[in-house]
Amino acid sequence: MARARPPPPQPPGLLPLLSPLLLLLPLLLPTGCRALEETLMDTKWVTSELAWTSHPESGWEEVSGYDEAMNPIRTYQVCNVRESSQNNWLRTGFIWRRDVQRVYVELKFTVRDCNSIPNIPGSCKETFNLFYYEADSDVASASSPFWMENPYVKVDTIAPDESFSRLDAGRVNTKVRSFGPLSKAGFYLAFQDQGACMSLISVRAFYKKCASTTAGFALFPETLTGAEPTSLVIAPGTCIANAVEVSVPLKLYCNGDGEWMVPVGACTCATGHEPAAKESQCRPCPPGSYKAKQGEGPCLPCPPNSRTTAPAASICTCHNNFYRADSDSADAACTTVPSPPRGVISNVNETTLILEWSEPRDLGGRDDLLYNVICKKCHGSPGAGGAMTCSRCDDNVEFVPRQLGLTERRVHISHLLAHTRYTFEVQAVNGVSGKSPLPPRYAAVNITTNQAAPSEVPTLHLHSSSGSSLTLSWTPPERPNGVILDYEMKYFEKSEGIASTVTSQKNSVQLDGLRPDARYVVQVRARTVAGYGQYSRPAEFETTSERGSGAQQLQEQLPLIVGSATAGLVFVVAVVVIAVVCLRKQRHGPDSEYTEKLQQYIAPGMKVYIDPFTYEDPNEAVREFAKEIDVSCVKIEEVIGAGEFGEVCRGRLKQPGRREVFVAIKTLKVGYTERQRRDFLSEASIMGQFDHPNIIRLEGVVTKSRPVMILTEFMENCALDSFLRLNDGQFTVIQLVGMLRGIAAGMKYLSEMNYVHRDLAARNILVNSNLVCKVSDFGLSRFLEDDPADPTYTSSLGGKIPIRWTAPEAIAYRKFTSASDVWSYGIVMWEVMSYGERPYWDMSNQDVINAVEQDYRLPHPWTAPLRCTSSCWTAGCGTGTSGPNSPRLSTPWISSSATPPALKSSPVPSLACHNPSWTARSRTTPPSRQLVTGWTPSRWGGTRRASSARGLHPLTWWPR
Repeated sequence: MARARPPPPQPPGLLPLLSPLLLLLPLLLPTGCRALEETLMDTKWVTSELAWTSHPESGWEEVSGYDEAMNPIRTYQVCNVRESSQNNWLRTGFIWRRDVQRVYVELKFTVRDCNSIPNIPGSCKETFNLFYYEADSDVASASSPFWMENPYVKVDTIAPDESFSRLDAGRVNTKVRSFGPLSKAGFYLAFQDQGACMSLISVRAFYKKCASTTAGFALFPETLTGAEPTSLVIAPGTCIANAVEVSVPLKLYCNGDGEWMVPVGACTCATGHEPAAKESQCRPCPPGSYKAKQGEGPCLPCPPNSRTTAPAASICTCHNNFYRADSDSADAACTTVPSPPRGVISNVNETTLILEWSEPRDLGGRDDLLYNVICKKCHGSPGAGGAMTCSRCDDNVEFVPRQLGLTERRVHISHLLAHTRYTFEVQAVNGVSGKSPLPPRYAAVNITTNQAAPSEVPTLHLHSSSGSSLTLSWTPPERPNGVILDYEMKYFEKSEGIASTVTSQKNSVQLDGLRPDARYVVQVRARTVAGYGQYSRPAEFETTSERGSGAQQLQEQLPLIVGSATAGLVFVVAVVVIAVVCLRKQRHGPDSEYTEKLQQYIAPGMKVYIDPFTYEDPNEAVREFAKEIDVSCVKIEEVIGAGEFGEVCRGRLKQPGRREVFVAIKTLKVGYTERQRRDFLSEASIMGQFDHPNIIRLEGVVTKSRPVMILTEFMENCALDSFLRLNDGQFTVIQLVGMLRGIAAGMKYLSEMNYVHRDLAARNILVNSNLVCKVSDFGLSRFLEDDPADPTYTSSLGGKIPIRWTAPEAIAYRKFTSASDVWSYGIVMWEVMSYGERPYWDMSNQDVINAVEQDYRLPHPWTAPLRCTSSCWTAGCGTGTSGPNSPRLSTPWISSSATPPALKSSPVPSLACHNPSWTARSRTTPPSRQLVTGWTPSRWGGTRRASSARGLHPLTWWPR
């Protein structure tokens, strides 16, 4: 309860002092603002008593008045200026907060100038204080809370902008203050007077919020302001109808004044819609227009030959018989197929044909016109009342420059059959021909070929020779163009040049009366009723010496003798192998058993390699050594690489009666030349001669369809160098040596075949899933001449050679032997033991050549068997009596208990010293140089990888 006290004496004339305040009510109308304001309390519209609580009772006084519309309003006033030490409080009723965090208070009041009031003490003031008090319910009373600053929270001291001094000059002041953050259900407002003469005309409590708005084609809802004037409240947005987001998140910030700011993200009109109403709407495109891309661009009229049938179209559909190509954009005009070519002219010459034509009358509105020529071979006679049937021509017919996709209006057609009726269709096509359900339009011409001479005989074969005769046969022409009557053979001795001829009714002949030990040049041609065809390419054959003919009987019995000896040798080898395997199973532990299973190789029977380039027709070598596979048995699954001639693929091979296997497929690229085809298939002719578990196996070739393919067994782990780099440090020394043993076994087999690889490197070794290493890539290899006096092969190639893997004499003199392959094998050993390190690192090729010539060598990886590596390059190791034609390469043997350090002293037989064909390097080096070309590793230890000591070591450092 407030302490009661008698009312103070009122000075005379007080009412006249306050009455001017009531005359200023018409000035109290609020002005508009951009932010939305929601009112919590406004005394302007209250007509009944406010009944606010005042303390003391003699302080604030509630009075009534009228506004400018003569509506009654309630106000409070106080004017105890003649008494000092005033402390008059006025408190409003409870105001509910409505979940807002900051409240604004608008005060309208007038204040009398203290100087205009006579006879007052010096305690007169022209200000008052604004307070608030929070509560969860209406709990205040006349005595609670206490009338003081604490518990009340002061907002501000309110001072007028203008005060009045005369009764007719009162001025209304408007002040707005805010407070927060608020946390309870409601609050009270309180006003403290400390000696002013004033009137509190109206009090309005309100809060601000940002109004709902549309910006950037996005809609943002109403959002309350934050607890502080500087607070930014995030309002998430949503795209308007027919709009899509182009950047996220989509949001707008509402500041403390109820204004939007800092937009983030944006929307834009979707396809088929354009902006409208100042970017607040996305309007559908009307019929006949479209919009292909989202964005703020307008709708566009449909391109020619297209239309829309509904609003909001993103693309215009083409009229009937008009189309767009896949490469055409949505705003491109629709086009149609071209009309047929005009004026086709044919010119027949025996079995060749030239076609020419003119451009179509209608190009269809496009500029990508092409021509196709379709060849059909016809049977029957249309004039005899019977039906004439036509079928597509076979692949033998040749079109120059090509059959499909012609840009020229002329084509030369050859290899047609004689006396045959053909129909040729010249089609006109463009970029939309594939879209049309109808076949391309064409102009047709019918022709009949004339009689033509037979084509040339492809190959000749020597069946037998003696001192005075040659027995020859040949393959009939591929295009006889009629019935072959006979063959004419022309032959002459190469040293004389005087030709003789002989005629044969069949494709073989025996030439008699020849000189012994002489070389003859032979050509043959076929004859039909149309005449003789062209002669075959010259082929050279040689008669034997006279004493050679006396030994003919022995020569006929030689196969039987060789066969019997071979069978006996195979039996002995089998017994020895079985004994060795049994002995090793008893002596070796688990590691040795694993190593033996890792690389298995058994020396096969002796064979001799035949260079496919010695054949008159290299295709004959392919037919002899490689198996032709039907293309229907091959399924290409994926491309795994690319080579010199085309792509390398992984696929499956399913031959009748055999299980399906994975294969690697090399394909010959489109547009190849005949020489490229020959070189491509030569590798198959080489691989087809080898049969060894450490040589890549040829499955067959596909030459009768396109593309031409070579099929080999599939090696899951690909090339050895990349496989080692990928599995750095993952193998034991025993496993690495096992890989090297497999490579050595394969190279020993090639050496016994008199075959020089010339490109032995880890990149050309393939690894399967069982870690079996197999030698591959025979593109640089050539036949090794069987000459005991000079067991070298002089390369006639002018191409590049792999410097880092090639022996010095091979680099300097292009001399390649099995001994130079041994040098390369030493480099491969270094690659394997260093897990695929690049030999000589980043040295240039010339620096490598200079260093090797100055007797510098690669450092020795400590994991490599010392004697194995050194024997590959030790000079004079093979100076025995054995020559290169009597190889006996020993397979390395590693003790099952050997550890990497012990391997240096383990009994590893020299790979080279036991195979003179691999080690007699001093005899292949020119006498003027006598280079020391042995692999002699240094006493180099330290870290495992060779890269840890990137430097070459002088030969004098290495152990002898």
